[in-house]
Amino acid sequence: MSDFISDFWSHYITFMVFLGIAGLVWLLVFAGFKKVKSADDGSTGHVWDEDLRELNNPLPMWWVGLFVITIVFALAYLYYYPGLGTYKGSSQWTSVGEYQKDKAKALAEAAPAYAAFQNKSVEELAKDPAAMEIAARLFGNNCALCHGADARGSKGFPNLTDADWLHGGKPDNIVETITNGRIGVMPSFAEAVGTPEDARNLANYVLSLSGSPHDSVRAQLGKGKFVVCAACHGADGKGNPLMGAPNLTDNIWLHGYGEDFIIGMINHGKTNQMPEQKGRYDATQIKMLAAYVWGFSNGGVSAEQMK
Repeated sequence: MSDFISDFWSHYITFMVFLGIAGLVWLLVFAGFKKVKSADDGSTGHVWDEDLRELNNPLPMWWVGLFVITIVFALAYLYYYPGLGTYKGSSQWTSVGEYQKDKAKALAEAAPAYAAFQNKSVEELAKDPAAMEIAARLFGNNCALCHGADARGSKGFPNLTDADWLHGGKPDNIVETITNGRIGVMPSFAEAVGTPEDARNLANYVLSLSGSPHDSVRAQLGKGKFVVCAACHGADGKGNPLMGAPNLTDNIWLHGYGEDFIIGMINHGKTNQMPEQKGRYDATQIKMLAAYVWGFSNGGVSAEQMK
């Protein structure tokens, strides 16, 4: 591992780059001074297909000039930009810095378009067709990848159009989720639950909470084991938005459904992440996105109104 965190590779890359450039310079000088014996007709004496002769003409000066310019350009580039191991270049240029600069420029150019919405609340924005038209494009460009173009989600990605909220469905909750992201962790309880039969009984009890098809005998046997789940999901199984623990009584299944699936969750746990967006969007854009999402289940602007 020390080989990858030492300066060896930086020095090695720098050496190989300069060696390559030096080799090109040597090649150019060698080609200029190397004399090849010519025949009386100015050729090298090599003949192919009876009458094709290889001439011994010097390199064209325009070609030599371009070769020299290329070498000079390479040296100037390596001085100005990073390209020699850990050397950062005199300009201190980085791809991250370039991205940040482009993003700042884009936000500055877009600022006038968002100025009219800056002081509006999430509830007001959700009823503003112009704001929701912009928010719909923001959602489509970024959020739809996981939650779908219709915001109905898929396995492992929450449906944003219903009233089921892992971390709370109030405007402030949604703004916080978009801004800082979320990490949901369901730890493994295989050892705490006990035997595979215990896990199966507990899975049936969980199914019974939502009235889903289950084995009532096993559910009764598993009820006592639910105490290990109650710390997060509550004694009644209705979840805890402060912890992002799902409501187990509403028959909405984010990651899958059925006895086998629930047993797998009990035994292996699950980690889910919603990435933060505060580095991608500014506060006004995040508030507009929150309004767009909040509006799905709270009577926001319809698609027809946005047209």
